[in-house]
Amino acid sequence: MKRNNSKNLKYFKILGNNIRTRREEMHISQEELAFRISSTRNYIGCIERAEKCPSLAIIIDIANALNCCVKDLVENI
Repeated sequence: MKRNNSKNLKYFKILGNNIRTRREEMHISQEELAFRISSTRNYIGCIERAEKCPSLAIIIDIANALNCCVKDLVENI
């Protein structure tokens, strides 16, 4: 992700926070979420810290793994 685009970074920070909050509410680890979407714990951490910008397909996979809708993860964006 390009760091010079602060507006987009803000959105990915919100997305990452929403994913972390939902994951913690479900009492699952980054490792478990990664397993559920066939990814790595490191990648989940990068998404939650807004260091990586996930594709829409990954966001959908994460929403499904967290038993929520995509709109729940992009709330407040």
